[in-house]
Amino acid sequence: MKINVLFFGLTHDLTGFNREQLELPEGEKLGYLWRHYQLRFPRLKAVAPSLVTAVNEEIADESCPLHDGDEVAFLPPVSGGAPDDEGQESNGEFYRITRDVIPTADLGRQLKVPRDGAVVVFEGIVRDHSEGHKTLYLEYEAYEPMAILKMQEIGREAKQKFGVDRVGIIHRLGRLEIGETSVAIIVTSAHRHAAFEACHYAIDRLKQTVPIWKKEYFQDSAVWAKGEGQVHCGGGSTALKARSRPGS
Repeated sequence: MKINVLFFGLTHDLTGFNREQLELPEGEKLGYLWRHYQLRFPRLKAVAPSLVTAVNEEIADESCPLHDGDEVAFLPPVSGGAPDDEGQESNGEFYRITRDVIPTADLGRQLKVPRDGAVVVFEGIVRDHSEGHKTLYLEYEAYEPMAILKMQEIGREAKQKFGVDRVGIIHRLGRLEIGETSVAIIVTSAHRHAAFEACHYAIDRLKQTVPIWKKEYFQDSAVWAKGEGQVHCGGGSTALKARSRPGS
């Protein structure tokens, strides 16, 4: 059977490629695939405890059976979004990945309606330093279909928990210069307190759950930003912490 395998973030650097198609014996499980890559790329073994895997865009463990045509993604902890019209909701909400400049003001005007009494906007901005080093620029990459699904989950959670009206989340990929917006979250509500709380909740959840990775470029080096160390699955009620893999 043929399996499509994707590598993101640090795993991309360790293997030297971002995808390949691999032929496996029928009936094998995810653990077999893990052992294959750890033998092939020994440096993966050192980072195995911090990685999780997704099969067909759902978090899975080594006991998960594989089938012909499955897509397996190796996911480091997220460090935090398909053309711009993907992720658009029928009620005007949006959950998007883009490679263009994020037009936050325009998106805010698009989201609000007459019944709203508050619009709260969060923008994540590329700063010029990190842990004592001068940052030159950043690069973001994502597992795009899964990222949009996770953004949509966050929007549903925020509306359920805080009773807000609408939520919009957009994240930029590719190279970003100092001062540019990497992510914007917009929440509209009848009342300001709910909108503030929902916006705060949404950015925290995005940093924990959405498969987006950030690489920081300095004068003499480049590093992948450290992630939160966990990925949530389902509707967000279950946390799957990164765990040791077979042979690790």
